[in-house]
Amino acid sequence: MSKKLLTLVDGSYYLFRAYYAMPNLTNAENEPTGAIYGVINMLRKLIKEEQPDYFAVVFDAKGKSFRNDLYPEYKANRPPAPPDLVAQIAPLHEIIRALGVPLLLEDNVEADDVIATLATMAANASMKILISTGDKDLAQIVNDDIHLINNKNNINTRYDRAGVIEKYGVPPERIIDYLALIGDTSDNVPGIPKVGPKTAVKWLAKYGSLDEIIANADSFSGKVGEYLRENLGQIPLSRQLVTLKTDLELPVEPQQLLISDQDKIALREHYRRWGFRSWLPEINGGRSAAHEASVPAHEQNPSSGLSGRTGGNGGEQPPLQENKADVTARRVTGLQAQEDEGVPEENYETVLTVEQLERWVDKLSAAGLFSFDTETTDLDYMRAELVGLSFSVRPGEAAYVPVAHTHDGAPKQISRRKVLEKLRPLLESEKHEKIGQNLKYDRNVLANYRVELNGIAHDSMLQSYVLDSVATRHDMNSLAKRYLGKTTTSYEDVAGKGAKQVSFNEVPVEQAAAYAAEDADITLQLHQALWPKLAAVTELRDVYTGIEIPLLSVIARMERNGVMVDTGMLMQQSGELEEQMKQTEQEAHHLAEQTFNIGSPKQIQEILYDKLQLPILAKTPTGQPSTAESVLQELAADHELPALILRHRELSKLKSTYTDRLPQQVNAETGRVHTSYHQAVAATGRLSSSDPNLQNIPIRTEEGRKIRRAFIASPGNMLLAADYSQIELRIMAHLSGDAALLAAFAAGRDIHRATAAEVFRVDMADVSPEQRRAAKAINFGLIYGMSAFGLARQLGITRGAARQYMDRYFERYPAVKEYMDIMCVKAKEDGYVETVFKRRLYLPDIDSRNAARRKHAERTAINAPMQGTAADIIKRAMIEIDKKLLRSEKNIRMIMQVHDELVFEAAQGEVVEYEQEIRRLMSGAASLRVPLIVDTGTGADWDEAH
Repeated sequence: MSKKLLTLVDGSYYLFRAYYAMPNLTNAENEPTGAIYGVINMLRKLIKEEQPDYFAVVFDAKGKSFRNDLYPEYKANRPPAPPDLVAQIAPLHEIIRALGVPLLLEDNVEADDVIATLATMAANASMKILISTGDKDLAQIVNDDIHLINNKNNINTRYDRAGVIEKYGVPPERIIDYLALIGDTSDNVPGIPKVGPKTAVKWLAKYGSLDEIIANADSFSGKVGEYLRENLGQIPLSRQLVTLKTDLELPVEPQQLLISDQDKIALREHYRRWGFRSWLPEINGGRSAAHEASVPAHEQNPSSGLSGRTGGNGGEQPPLQENKADVTARRVTGLQAQEDEGVPEENYETVLTVEQLERWVDKLSAAGLFSFDTETTDLDYMRAELVGLSFSVRPGEAAYVPVAHTHDGAPKQISRRKVLEKLRPLLESEKHEKIGQNLKYDRNVLANYRVELNGIAHDSMLQSYVLDSVATRHDMNSLAKRYLGKTTTSYEDVAGKGAKQVSFNEVPVEQAAAYAAEDADITLQLHQALWPKLAAVTELRDVYTGIEIPLLSVIARMERNGVMVDTGMLMQQSGELEEQMKQTEQEAHHLAEQTFNIGSPKQIQEILYDKLQLPILAKTPTGQPSTAESVLQELAADHELPALILRHRELSKLKSTYTDRLPQQVNAETGRVHTSYHQAVAATGRLSSSDPNLQNIPIRTEEGRKIRRAFIASPGNMLLAADYSQIELRIMAHLSGDAALLAAFAAGRDIHRATAAEVFRVDMADVSPEQRRAAKAINFGLIYGMSAFGLARQLGITRGAARQYMDRYFERYPAVKEYMDIMCVKAKEDGYVETVFKRRLYLPDIDSRNAARRKHAERTAINAPMQGTAADIIKRAMIEIDKKLLRSEKNIRMIMQVHDELVFEAAQGEVVEYEQEIRRLMSGAASLRVPLIVDTGTGADWDEAH
C-alpha cells in the first residue's frame, strides 16, 4: 500500500518570490496584487500536479523568533519589507483560507521550524513528505521520506538525499555543519570568515563532521586556518541558529491538514475586489482549490476526444510559453473585453426529457450556427462510445444531453438511439452550420452510429492554428486562457486522475453536464474571439476556409478507412529485431571489453567517457556528459562503439513502436489499423500522425522497408503510392527564381546530378555516384540551413572542403543565396514568413539575444516557406482527389498520408486508371514555375508500391 503524501509549502518563500517575479500589477483601485496573484497561482499549480493527501501553507508569523533571543543581531541586516508587499499579506492569507487550504502561523518560531516539525511527525506516521521551498536550511531534514521541490523557470527540481549531495556537496546530515561554517549573510548568521561553500565541502569531506574540524583546528594552515581558530568560540551559536526545530508543540497534526470546501461567498468577494475576474467562473462551476490551468496529459494529445478539448502538441513540438507578465497583467487589469463588465452568468441545462430535447432542436434549427461537442468513453475514435452531446447557441447558454451515464443513482436519460434520431436531420444538414473544437474527432464518433456530420463551418482549434501556429497550444483550455482569459474545467477535475480516473460514463450527470456544457459554451466564445481576427487577414482566412476546413472531413474519412497490416509478418520481424539487438549488444560488450546495460545512459557515460576517454562534446542540464543521439553520431565518426549503441537504439525503437505495437493496434471490428492525423501540431502546416506515427518509419533502412511490407492491400485490391518528386527543391526553384535551377527542372534533369556537375565542374555524364551523393546532401542541406561543419560531418570531408562546395553551389545558383538572405531580412521586419499560399509562420526568436535561438529562427525563415508550401500542396491535392475522384468512385479509397506521399487502396482491375487520374490531380494542385512531378507505383504492399 502506497504511503500518503503530505505537501508543505514555505509560504514566506512563495511570497517574496512572487513579489519580485511578478510585474507591478494593481486592481481597479490601484492596490498592489502581483504577490497575491503569484502565490495563489503557484499553490494551485502545485496542488494540481502533486495531488497531495494532506496539504498546508506555512508563513512566518509577525515579530521575532527564539533565535533573536539567542542572538539579537539575527536577521538584523535585513531591510524592512516593502509597504506594497506588506499590504498584500493579509488579503493573501484570507484568500488561501477561503480556498479551503490549511494555513499555519506560529509565534516565536519560523516557518522552517514548523515545516520541519510537521515533516518529522508525518515521517514518523509513515507518510511521504514533499516540501516546496527554495530555502537551503530545509535540506537538513531530507531523507528517504522527506524530499524538497523547487520550481524555477517552469521546471520542477526535486531533491532527495542524492539531490542534496549533488547541489550542496554534502549529505543532509552534514547541512547544519556546512551552514555553520559558511554562515548566512541574509539571516546575519556568522560563519568562519573566508570559508565559502567549496572550502566547507572540502573540509567536511576530509574530516567528516564539524566536530572533527574543531578537534583538528590546529592542523589547518594559512590564513583560513587562523580565521577558523579565531572563530571557534562562535561556532556553537552558529550551529544552534541554523538548526531547525523538529519537536515543536503544534496545534495540529499532519493528518488534520486536509483541503476543505471553498468559502465561495468570500472567494467571490476577494476575486472581484482584487481584480481576479478570470477565476470567478470557477466558483460558479464549483471547481476545487486544486484546479489549475496546466493541460492534463490526455488533453495534450491531439487525438483525445473525451472532453472535446483537443489538438494540443502531442509531443511533436515544444509548446511556446506565453509571456507570463503579459498574461497576468491582462487578467488582473481586466484588459480582456470579456472581463470588462464581469463574467456573464452561466445558464447550463441538462436535457433529460424528450420535450427538452425537442425544444433545443428547435432552438438549434433557428440559430443556423451552433457549437457542438461529444463526450465519450475512449480516446480512440473507432472504439469510443457516445456518452452525451452538448450544444450552445449564445455565450453563457448551453445544454448537455446525457445518453449513457451508468453511475449509481444516475437519472433516467433519453436513449442514445432516440437522441440521435431527433438530432440526425440537424447533424447531417449542410445548411445548419456547426462550430467545434477538433470536430474531426466528433465526426468520427458520430460515424460509429452511422451519422455523418455535415455543415462543418468552423473549428476553433484550426482557427487558432492558422492565426498563429506557434503562439500557444491549440487545445481548448489553452485557447480559453489566451483568448478569453478564462480557466476552464479539466477532464481530471470531473473524472479523477491516474489509477482513480473513471470513464466519462461513470461521472455523475450533474458534474458531467457542467463540464460538457462548458465545452460547447467556450468553443462558441472562442469562435467569436478568433474568427474576426482571422477574417481580417484575407490570406489567412483563405488558408483556413480553402484548405484546413475542407481537409478536416477528408482526413476523417481517411482515418476511418484505415490500413490492413500483416500481423504474422510483424511478429516474425519482432523476433528478427530481437536477435539483431542481442547481436549488437554482444558486439558492444566486446568493444567495451565488459558487459554493461546498453539501455542505461549512466553506464554508457561510464564506458564512453571514463573508460574509453572519448571527448565530451556536450553535457546534460545536470552537468553529466551527454549520450544524446546527435552526440553519439558525432562520436561514431571516430569510434565504433557509439555507432553500435545508436544501432541498438534504432532497432529497439522499431521493435517497440512498430513490430510489437502495430498488431495490438488492429481494430477488432475492421481488422485494420486506424491512425490519428493532426492538423494543428506541426508549426509549418504539415500533418503529423500518432497511434501509430506513420511519419517515423525509416525508408532508407532494410528494417524500415520490411515494416512497410507489412502494410498490405486487402484481398482483390492493390496499394497505390503517389509521391511528389523533390518537391521542396522545386519550391526553392520557384521561390528563388534561380535561372539555372529553373532550367534544370524544366529540362527534366536529375537535379542532384545537375548540381554535382555544377559544383564539381564536370560534365553530367561524368558525375560519379559519390559526387551525386554529395550534391544531394548539399541540395537538401542548404534548404535546411546546414552549415559547412554539418555538411563536412555528413560527407566525411574537411570543413574547408565543405565550405568550398557551398561557395561553388552559390556561385552556380546565386538567386538561391539571394533568396535566403532576403527571407532572413523579411522575417526580421515582419516577424513571420509565408508559404506560396500565404500561410504564416511567426518567428518570435528572430531577434533573440540568444544566438542559438536566433540562428534557429533564421534557418526556419529559409526552410519554413518550402516545407509549408509542400504541406499546402499535398493538402490541396487531398481535397481535390476527394472531391473529384473518391466521392464518386467506390473502388478506391485514400488510406495514408506520409510526408509528400499519398497511399490508396484500389480494386486490382482499375488501379492503372486510378493511377493516371491521381497523378493528374496531384500535379495540378499548384501552379509553380517548374513542373510538379508525381512518382507513382502499385503493389501488394506499401514497400512494393513505393
